[in-house]
Amino acid sequence: MTSEFDVIVVGGGAAGIGAVRRLVDSGASCLLLEASQRLGGRAYTQDLGGYPLDLGCEWLHSGDRNAWVGIAEASGFPVDRSDPPWSKAHPSLADDKDDQEAAWKAYGDWEKRLRTVASGSDRASDALEQGGAWNGYVRAIAGFMSGVAPEDISATDYLAYDDASTGKNWHLPLGYGTLVAASLPSSATVRLATPAERIDLTGDGVEVTTRAGTIRAKAAVLTVSTAVLAGDAIRLPRGIDPWREAAAALPLGRNEKIFLEIERDTAFGPDSHAYGNLEDPRSAAYSIRPNGWPVIEAFLGGEGARILEEEGPADGFAFVTAQLAALFGSDVASAIRPLAATSWSRIASIGGAYSCALPGRSQARSRLAQPFENRLFFAGEATHPFDFTTAHGAHDSGQRAADEALAALRDSHVLDRRDPPFAA
Repeated sequence: MTSEFDVIVVGGGAAGIGAVRRLVDSGASCLLLEASQRLGGRAYTQDLGGYPLDLGCEWLHSGDRNAWVGIAEASGFPVDRSDPPWSKAHPSLADDKDDQEAAWKAYGDWEKRLRTVASGSDRASDALEQGGAWNGYVRAIAGFMSGVAPEDISATDYLAYDDASTGKNWHLPLGYGTLVAASLPSSATVRLATPAERIDLTGDGVEVTTRAGTIRAKAAVLTVSTAVLAGDAIRLPRGIDPWREAAAALPLGRNEKIFLEIERDTAFGPDSHAYGNLEDPRSAAYSIRPNGWPVIEAFLGGEGARILEEEGPADGFAFVTAQLAALFGSDVASAIRPLAATSWSRIASIGGAYSCALPGRSQARSRLAQPFENRLFFAGEATHPFDFTTAHGAHDSGQRAADEALAALRDSHVLDRRDPPFAA
């Protein structure tokens, strides 16, 4: 039996593309299998109303050390390094500065108490102030950050991301999804709309079974989401249960977006930001007229995103329209119309937003990142020790898994026939 490729990469999101970039640069032959009809995974820019809007990841978090910044600049993609709208004042007719400051302080106090909780129960909800007036606000922000309620958040995990963040949040006017999808090397072999159904180990490599047939390789890099990995969409080799259990300890949260078009002149200022109801854990954060476009983006996390998942887009539109009317006046409702709503939790090949470790399970990330039998390697944002939930964490994990696969193939001498760099 001969292998058709050195490495098969399963999943065409940021992690898969990061892996392929490394493999191609190293001279290895590889195949990228993607279940959907497009590249990018949870990085997805769509033209809505004539504007490139990011339905998934949007911000270059920790921009000063984010690999996608260098990729963007090398590819001619503009990078906006200005401060994000949410770092500025939140204008609205109903704005109450005292309440806003009290809510921000409550969130900061909650984060401080997380350090004590991390050494004990590790359950982030235990850091909430009992009967706290602003617990609804804290819950909403935790939902934006992790996609789940504080009861399901590992304090240790939450702090690992927070401590590593540089606080630089930059923007791609052409869209994060546009960049990620365009970054696949032109020489790469890709098969879209080809989900992996089964992965088996063979005597000298791996076999990946798809509806189009079986493909053989010396190794595989698996970059699917934890929702897919913990489920039964892909049959994996015997002995893989510890990896599935690790994935189950890193479930995907709920994060969704609603886009509205501004149809006539209003009081909305360009590149501004607003927050819904400071006391409602379902509240959305609103990006208003990004890049000056006549668009409002409502971002919902946790309990707010549940409205879209369980009640549907119409109820989601009604919810955010009511919040905007409360903030900016009742005449606003007649000035906006629904443009689009996401449904990440309902996409079978993804299954949610980004991963969050359950209390006491933060070590599941390092467990999930371990190779299986030195032929199956794992990548994806969930496997990164501190840049999880981000596209750059996914990218870096893909490069790490590709390096592990290449090292394993060198050690097994299946690549020693090649010229450098494999002869190292």
